[in-house]
Amino acid sequence: MTAFLSAVCHRTWSCKIAFMAGEGPNEGSKNRSIRSRHLSRLTWFGLFAVTAMLVCYAFEHRSRWFILAFAFACLLGSAYGFLQGAWPFGVIEAIWSVVAVRRWWLAANSQ
Repeated sequence: MTAFLSAVCHRTWSCKIAFMAGEGPNEGSKNRSIRSRHLSRLTWFGLFAVTAMLVCYAFEHRSRWFILAFAFACLLGSAYGFLQGAWPFGVIEAIWSVVAVRRWWLAANSQ
């Protein structure tokens, strides 16, 4: 019985993974491994946007220009969210961009 359940679970999860990767039932695991090695340009853009946000956020205390760069990186993250189809992420990142521009403006006026 345990071997049967193990085989059923393995088959079910393999099918779900193949379905999430956009593969049909007749496509083999070779195609799945090739797809997993290559990232789309959209994924690279998202990775760049999030990395830029992280770096700019980490260096905000050094210069107010990093705050402005963080706002721009948030706009890139927002564009990525909308392009990917995750519109709530796009909206939140756009709001963070406005907040960061306001922080940059206040930092510029306080100096």
